[in-house]
Amino acid sequence: MEKLAEIVAKQLLQIKAIKLQPANPFTWASGWNSPIYCDNRKTLSYPEVRDFIKLEFARLVLEKYPDVDVVAGVATGAIAQGALVADSINKPFIYVRSAAKGHGLTNLIEGDLKPGQKVVVIEDLISTGGSSLKAVEAIRESGAEVLGMLAIFTYGFPVASEAFENAGVELTTLSSYEEMIPFASASGYVSAEDVATLQEWRKDPANWKK
Repeated sequence: MEKLAEIVAKQLLQIKAIKLQPANPFTWASGWNSPIYCDNRKTLSYPEVRDFIKLEFARLVLEKYPDVDVVAGVATGAIAQGALVADSINKPFIYVRSAAKGHGLTNLIEGDLKPGQKVVVIEDLISTGGSSLKAVEAIRESGAEVLGMLAIFTYGFPVASEAFENAGVELTTLSSYEEMIPFASASGYVSAEDVATLQEWRKDPANWKK
């Protein structure tokens, strides 16, 4: 029986939300060279994948955090995902901007969030964890409580694991880089030589060169 992480990895690879190019690396906005590029916003264009992710998120929220009051999405990638989850479990939805709006009410959090409410945060992708944890910080500063964060995929960088631990935030992901590689290899998305490259990159992504 396939594990959840394998099913999600397969879906992301099939719709090319995850692209693997060990021989022709991508350049991230951070300047890092990378053999992988992940854009989980693509899942929204595929109803079967979108629904599967929504239902798995909803199941996890209700199982792990049954006392949740509000679902939050992190802008911009997880706004739609978070709204879908909130709708499916009939809970209020908010989203957290990456920076305060430059006009009007200059909101950082959009929607109604009251002090003391318990929030589950939805994210599409975990890289270093910085932007995700800024959203957590904004929610906490508003007086609400963050129960945990759910994300579609994580690269599994040690710096992210350390950041979440230091922030006291429980992170649960549907799939991960580590769990995706064996599936990608077994399914022919990458060669054995490519697997070695993928594993080498993850050891020191900031300094990796092809």
